[in-house]
Amino acid sequence: MRLIGRVSGEAAEKTLPSGTVISAFRVVTDRPPGHDSGQLVDTLECTARTARVRRSTRSWRKGDPVEVEGAVRRNFFATAAGKASRVDIEVRSARMIRRAPSA
Repeated sequence: MRLIGRVSGEAAEKTLPSGTVISAFRVVTDRPPGHDSGQLVDTLECTARTARVRRSTRSWRKGDPVEVEGAVRRNFFATAAGKASRVDIEVRSARMIRRAPSA
């Protein structure tokens, strides 16, 4: 899957209980004109597991237009309230299209 949008904020590196280090960030995409849901954008959670992609995302800032490629994944985990799941994009490659103007 290929996704083009803008970053909603800086990527955050996290270490999972398994010891795996990931970079987590969100990409915002505009809905096409005339879409009847009432929503104007979609915000998609993205995770990067490889060192190469994590390095690429470190310099991204809010508003930067980016392109990511990866797979849609549904991950299951335990919480205090029971089992839960979330869907995210497992990123295989990522690039900044250009730097967003400074505010």
